[in-house]
Amino acid sequence: MIDYFALALGHGLLAIALLRLVMREGLDDDPLIAAITSETADNRKAVSIAGRNAARRSKTGGDGVDESDPPPDA
Repeated sequence: MIDYFALALGHGLLAIALLRLVMREGLDDDPLIAAITSETADNRKAVSIAGRNAARRSKTGGDGVDESDPPPDA
């Protein structure tokens, strides 16, 4: 005959362990994803600034600096 107490105890402990793993705070925190996201944002900002400067140079025909333009943000 199957010992129901042993089955319940084993499965209960497995269920508790699973719940503790799922409810962990850092389960979905991956530092690599955060680094990739910030790097992508920096690249987009750099490309955006470079694209605006190139468009301004081609539009003005010069070096892209116009006295009426505010200084670029660093």
